[in-house]
Amino acid sequence: MNTCDCCGNSYDKAFQIMVGGTSYTFDCFECAIHKLAPVCAHCACRIVGHGIEAGGAFYCCAHCSKQEGVQGAIDRVA
Repeated sequence: MNTCDCCGNSYDKAFQIMVGGTSYTFDCFECAIHKLAPVCAHCACRIVGHGIEAGGAFYCCAHCSKQEGVQGAIDRVA
């Protein structure tokens, strides 16, 4: 059994994710998100979708990036 790098749970269906040459083992997607997903520079939520990158910072949405002074960012509109 493999041990989750986030919570320490040993699980027979654990999976591995390789990021920048480093391998991580997780027992669920929740742990993978908690350990690997970037954090919004404005509201500190985990960015699970595409998000926005500007000036070396990551944002969960255009609203948060604008709150930090990013110009021209827009969310997708229907």
